[in-house]
Amino acid sequence: MNNNQQLVVSSSPHVRDVTTVSQIMWSVVLALLPAVIAAVYFFKLQALAIIIVSIIGAVLTELIFQKVRNKKITIDDGSAVITGILLALTLPPTMPLWMVFLGSVVAVGLGKQVFGGLGYNPFNPALVGRAFLMAAYTVKMTTWVAPINSGSSSVKMLIGQLAGRNVDLVSTATPLNLAGKGEITEYWNLFIGHIGGSLGETSAFALLLGAAYLIYKGYISWRIPAGMIASVFILSMIFGQDPIFHVLAGGLVLGAFYMATDMVTSPITKMGRWIFGIGAGTLVVIIRIWGGYPEGVLYSILLMNTAVPLLNRYTRPRSFGEVTS
Repeated sequence: MNNNQQLVVSSSPHVRDVTTVSQIMWSVVLALLPAVIAAVYFFKLQALAIIIVSIIGAVLTELIFQKVRNKKITIDDGSAVITGILLALTLPPTMPLWMVFLGSVVAVGLGKQVFGGLGYNPFNPALVGRAFLMAAYTVKMTTWVAPINSGSSSVKMLIGQLAGRNVDLVSTATPLNLAGKGEITEYWNLFIGHIGGSLGETSAFALLLGAAYLIYKGYISWRIPAGMIASVFILSMIFGQDPIFHVLAGGLVLGAFYMATDMVTSPITKMGRWIFGIGAGTLVVIIRIWGGYPEGVLYSILLMNTAVPLLNRYTRPRSFGEVTS
């Protein structure tokens, strides 16, 4: 027996993985590319400008906060880029670029850095940015246009916005707005994304492509989106609504797979993740059916973010040999 064997005593975690935070973050960015491409396809140059400005605002804010706090600069880990992309995907294509920039500053500054940076924020930063813009610029956040048919229209729209002018486009309502008036959008248009709405709410197909990749890689938990989407489907059916429509319309797919599954702001236990997903889905249905706002994904995830510490505490599995009193 080797009596010289050294044992190392340290605090948890005792099991480590070779996968880094940066690898996961850039994988999420890669998974979001189909949705970004779909947004640019349907809303042309204006969509690309919104996404770029949102990313620049998020990365610059992270850089400035870390410089001021004399912390290690981590803008290359991809987390700020994800926040910028996700915020952009929740915005309407007519959003003025200076508002986009302001929203991304709030998302990273108020939603992430004031709490200490990545790993310490209680709320999804992109949703914090969207909530701010929704409260501050409600009219702009609820102004929708139909997919833009030509690149020249998109260029005119972008130039007009940079010059502070309004450019005439084909205004429309989102499928959820139309449903409130009794008009149901076809499933195929909802699935492909040929509809009015936020940049990332349009194509469920593009979002599911990226989500499948993340689940395959094991970077997101399937329990949260499964619980959220299943609860929306079942409750919509119970209350006499079209369940397929409610799953495909609005930001449910985007929120369920890319925001509710945020590793920092979602539960760490399996049971906690089920409760989180079902709770968020239930809130979506309550807000959509009885609320004054046609979409409920934003507030449902933010509200469930507040319950995460309790979910982690009360769904923690007992340690081997632990005896309850």
